Amino acid sequence: MSAEWIWHNGEFIRWEEANVHVSTHALHYGSSVFEGIRAYTTPHGPAVFRLAEHTKRLAYSCKAARMDLPFSEEEINDATLETIARNGHQACYVRPLVYRGAGPLGLEGRKNPVDVIIMTMEWGTYLGQEALENGVDVQISSWRRLAPGTAVSMAKIGGQYVNSQLISMEARDNGFDEGLALDISGNVSEGAGENVFVIIDGVVYTPGSWASILPGITRDSVLTILQEMGVEVRFETIARDMLYMADEIFFTGTAAEITPVRSIDRLQVGEGKRGPITKEAQDQFFAITSGELADRHGWLTPVGVTRPVV
Repeated sequence: MSAEWIWHNGEFIRWEEANVHVSTHALHYGSSVFEGIRAYTTPHGPAVFRLAEHTKRLAYSCKAARMDLPFSEEEINDATLETIARNGHQACYVRPLVYRGAGPLGLEGRKNPVDVIIMTMEWGTYLGQEALENGVDVQISSWRRLAPGTAVSMAKIGGQYVNSQLISMEARDNGFDEGLALDISGNVSEGAGENVFVIIDGVVYTPGSWASILPGITRDSVLTILQEMGVEVRFETIARDMLYMADEIFFTGTAAEITPVRSIDRLQVGEGKRGPITKEAQDQFFAITSGELADRHGWLTPVGVTRPVV
């Protein structure tokens, strides 16, 4: 799973040498921001999926966390490509991380240095390869998503993911593959680490930003694919009941990619298997990321090339 090299503040260090001091601010207070990115194998070599968009969101997360990013987006992009190349990956998961480093304790951490790392690793499908076809069993969590005004849901801030951990651990303890959270009003928000799409009578429903979701980059890509498929998409408040009456449900995310849901709270979704809209969206997504279909949206950045190829 681990690689040989990690990019750290502009230099490459060995994986086993990438350590932090116990006074690191992020360890105590969750003052970090991060991204999850995938590089895919293509006939022309490895290519990173929507690299520029991920780095742009990393910069936004830093801004929201009042944390100065000490490198430009272009420098982060170049470092990501170089790290993948140096580690010799054909496909991998990429984790950029920006965090407040070692220094004085206390909630006000802006006197601490800001460190940046980029690590890569070989990592398969987050919820299991067979889940892409057979789907996953999901529990509606007793934990709610953070209410508006209590956190910055549109940013990937490390400390906020304690909420996601609670949702996921509860689901696993109860025998499910993943948890799905409701928002403060009791309507559907998102999975522990995934956006959610609900299909009823051929119409796709997905929550908007008002539901305390992270506006996912894979989510955005799937919305583009669904539009090209001619499928109607509605951004609406999704009542919990709609999950039980759905014909199809699927998760999206960098780690989960496009994963169908076969049951909610032990109630079968549709026919209990991947539905036709989910399958077509998957087929289009994986054909683009594998290079089987033309990269018509400029989503792939080949390793060794610092700009997307359209």
